[in-house]
Amino acid sequence: MNIDHINEHLQKSQGFEHTLGMQFISTPEPDTCMGRLHVDKRVTQPFGYLSGGAILGLAETLAGVGSIALCPDCKCVGINVNASHVHSAKEGETVTALGHLIHKGGQTHVWRIDVSNEDGRLISTVTVTNFVKPL
Repeated sequence: MNIDHINEHLQKSQGFEHTLGMQFISTPEPDTCMGRLHVDKRVTQPFGYLSGGAILGLAETLAGVGSIALCPDCKCVGINVNASHVHSAKEGETVTALGHLIHKGGQTHVWRIDVSNEDGRLISTVTVTNFVKPL
């Protein structure tokens, strides 16, 4: 999925994704998208591990980027986010989120986002449901 045009818009907006240092990357598959997040003080809990809230923010934002790429003339907003955290990432690491579209309906998209550490070990799996509405 090509998200270059969305990245240009996100860089101008300087929003949540910019504040936390999220990066979004195009993928060759049409129903996938990818994001990265460097684990630093902005996104860690007091013990130096990546916060579950930051993971949810990355996943929901990535799913939104994917839905907007699929439906550029629509507003796409998260209406449900569900996660299971199975491992941790420490400060200094970079995590990668790979999103797979698992349902594309008329008004909803459902994404499965797998977040992995630099060694490819699964950190979290997140399901995001987006509401999709024409502008």
